[in-house]
Amino acid sequence: MLQAPQFTSFNPPRRILMGPGPSDVYPQVLAAQARPTVGHLDPLFIGMMDELKQLLQYAFQTTNPMTIAVSAPGSAGMETCFVNLVEPGEKVIVCRNGVFGERMRQNVERCGGVAVCVDNAWGEPVCPERVAEALQQHPDARFLAFVHAETSTGALSDAKTLCALAKQHDCISIVDAVTSLGGVELRVDDWGIDAIYAGSQKCLSCVPGLSPVSFSATAVAKIQQRKSPVQSWFLDQSLVMAYWSGQGKRSYHHTAPVNSLYALHESLCLLAAEGLEHAWQRHRTMHQLLADGFSKLGLEFVVAAPYRLPQLNSVYIPAGVDDTMLRSTLLHEYNLEIGAGLGELAGKAWRIGLMGYGARRENVALCIQALSEQLSAGR
Repeated sequence: MLQAPQFTSFNPPRRILMGPGPSDVYPQVLAAQARPTVGHLDPLFIGMMDELKQLLQYAFQTTNPMTIAVSAPGSAGMETCFVNLVEPGEKVIVCRNGVFGERMRQNVERCGGVAVCVDNAWGEPVCPERVAEALQQHPDARFLAFVHAETSTGALSDAKTLCALAKQHDCISIVDAVTSLGGVELRVDDWGIDAIYAGSQKCLSCVPGLSPVSFSATAVAKIQQRKSPVQSWFLDQSLVMAYWSGQGKRSYHHTAPVNSLYALHESLCLLAAEGLEHAWQRHRTMHQLLADGFSKLGLEFVVAAPYRLPQLNSVYIPAGVDDTMLRSTLLHEYNLEIGAGLGELAGKAWRIGLMGYGARRENVALCIQALSEQLSAGR
């Protein structure tokens, strides 16, 4: 018989999370997660789920009834959209300008779909003209998929224009809003977005592990008209919705992450209390403070000013600076986490988040001070 491991409780230090996610979690959200667990079919919990749907509709700016939180992180939200909508042989225009556009392509092909890629350089937004050309060249395309806020580079694409192009060509739009929800303007209904997914751990400043999603009537109809079953039982929305709807009576699908949903409810209550437009403006204000400080340090942004995400700031690493050593020093001497580059930007850039609760003046000041001290020291 194996002997019991001799461990004690895990007590992490208080970090300041200014990487690409997770972000700092609101104290109220952490407290909400510690409330007593009830059954996932308890009438009181079901009532909270109904409120949660309304709060998500506000955050997404939609009236879509099919607006829920998937019981898994943002990557599962991405897969939820693709496996429910894309059937074998169907063509999808996939926009790639970073890591997460490429993940969309992989999802399409795993569904048996045909991916037609529209590529832009890393650090650039998706080009609507290239998308229009691809749609014209592939009139049989059924979907247009793109990342609104590319987390690997910090580039913001024009979702409103891209979704209008999808409508013009009778395509269903699939939008990655993992880093944009709660941080920049996002209007699902006004922009005609059909399927969208996000993450709890970015600008909502909730604990990781949940993925808000929303499907339009057009997307729901496509799901209902499928000729083949959804390849994932767990993510099949025709099954999940029986748990998220039903006038107070729910069908069992899976044991929901009860306490995590408490946390998401609390974070969305905080967002509603602040107001979406105020939250968007706060992120812009904090970004400008950070950009002003970085300018004085001689740090160069990866993304041109008109297309920068305020909540995800990618800057090139100065010549001669040891990336790994500097980030390690920030973590252990300042309790400050910033992110490394991904993909083409690995070892070439830092990704610095200003997301949700983390988008605060004291965080901006700490980041600028820490980088100033360490760059001056030649780290």
